[in-house]
Amino acid sequence: MTEDGVERADGAPPRLEVLPRELRAHLAAVERGTGESMRSLLEAVLSVGRELELPQVLRHIVEAATVLVDAEYGALGVIGEDTRLSQFLTTGMSEEQVRAIGPLPSGHGILGELIRHPEPLRLPELSEHPASYGFPPNHPPMHSFLGVPIKVGDRVFGNLYLTGKRGAKAFDGEDETVLLTLAMAAGEAIENARLYEMSRDRQRWLEANAEIVAALLSGQDGDRVLRLIVGHARRILTADMGALALPVDGGGGLRVAYATGVDADIHDGLVLPCEGSLVGASFQAGRPLISMDVQHDPRITAGPPRWRGLRFAVAVPLAVGDTVRGVLLLARSAAREPFTEAGTAPLLAFAGQAALAMELAGRRHDAEQIALLEDRDRIARDLHDLAIQRLFATGMTLQSALRFVDHPQARERLLRAVDDLDETIKIIRSTIFGLRSRETERAPGLRARTTTVVEEAVRALGFTPAVRMEGLIDTDVPVATGDHVVAVLREALSNIGRHAHADAAEVSLVVRDGLLTLTVSDNGTGIAPDGRRSGLDNLARRAEGLGGGLTVGVRRRGGTRLVWTVPLVHT
Repeated sequence: MTEDGVERADGAPPRLEVLPRELRAHLAAVERGTGESMRSLLEAVLSVGRELELPQVLRHIVEAATVLVDAEYGALGVIGEDTRLSQFLTTGMSEEQVRAIGPLPSGHGILGELIRHPEPLRLPELSEHPASYGFPPNHPPMHSFLGVPIKVGDRVFGNLYLTGKRGAKAFDGEDETVLLTLAMAAGEAIENARLYEMSRDRQRWLEANAEIVAALLSGQDGDRVLRLIVGHARRILTADMGALALPVDGGGGLRVAYATGVDADIHDGLVLPCEGSLVGASFQAGRPLISMDVQHDPRITAGPPRWRGLRFAVAVPLAVGDTVRGVLLLARSAAREPFTEAGTAPLLAFAGQAALAMELAGRRHDAEQIALLEDRDRIARDLHDLAIQRLFATGMTLQSALRFVDHPQARERLLRAVDDLDETIKIIRSTIFGLRSRETERAPGLRARTTTVVEEAVRALGFTPAVRMEGLIDTDVPVATGDHVVAVLREALSNIGRHAHADAAEVSLVVRDGLLTLTVSDNGTGIAPDGRRSGLDNLARRAEGLGGGLTVGVRRRGGTRLVWTVPLVHT
């Protein structure tokens, strides 16, 4: 035995000095009342304080309470911001019994009595209390009852509920004193667990921010950065679904650029209006919005049904000053805790940091584009002022030298060289035109549009096709013909992504001798004999409308080769 009258299992005296003064006073009162309860109570008090993870702390508290007062059933209800029960942990019933009872209580009847009046409540018979109105179907019978509040600081965190005193008809005053003491220790343990949780989450948010900022400023792929933002937020706040919506150009609402988790495929790519969606409401308000029942929230009226299995949601704007760059959406199932303002406060700071990093990355990209345009302007001037003039002078020199050459073959070779120089000058002028078209922000040339279509197809293909372009593409191809080329190329690459099962492809766009030839080939499985050909028929009609044609064949090494050819001057 120790000087405190309690012996620890390992023979060492318990460290009562680590406990708060008020809690030690409660323990002393229990010891004066009965020495038999002291040892088990002290062990319970010290054990609940050893845990650091809040879910484990709560589970340990309700189990210790049931053992201490010898109750058949126990429960711990956590009070949410709306003064209803946001969590309800039980002991004494199997998982099958809990499922058979149905939804967990929200805080009515006797349970609500303790929420409304946070004082100890001891009843020999539950059904005789005016607030009692019975049990739901499949609920086991319960008679004696003891409930006490759990306070964290000056705020009521929740309540302990015990029923079914073993070996007696009712709980007594000693049980109440013991449970009050445990509730006080529970408050301290919960506060410590929450402080630990806050410290751990603060570190997680800092690490997440650092990774996102590094990814954005290093010029990594934008889709990967979006995945990082949503993934970190979902992991830290234990959400079942996460999504990031970005404004649509022209003010047409928001498009979900990335979604992950429960039914992510329904959310991904969805375009939502500002009126009738949670992300739109948060975007317009410029502040976080929390939904306690996302399936029946009156603010959510647009879009397909997409909240099956989810109940709680929070939408947080990614804002820099007065500019909102997007909205981060997280959702949880009914089995989890609802989102709270305090719990999502770090998310707002995280979203702001992500938005700031996106802003800085955007400005950096703009600066790089300006530098690129300036460089293109310099290259265009040098080509025009230096290269073309030297080539032109060389051609004039060769032409003037022809009168000194008598050999027919030599004269023919000189004339061919002059023609080649003229063709080279045309190609350089076409390149200068393309460079300056981008500089002056006119409609992009066919070369640039072709490159853009190929880049857009990379995500669906899973690889980057090889591209070859030749000839005066930006100067000799009419705009209308260029529109057809873009449509044909997009359809051809889409077919490869959907049907070919290829891992390599080649795109060739050649303008030569008054003809434009687009060739798209892959190393896939080829066209099935019974496959649909409506897409290819459309491509053929496009070519025929311009006086050209389409051929589709099998490559010697396997795969498909599509050749689309049209004249540049047609009747």
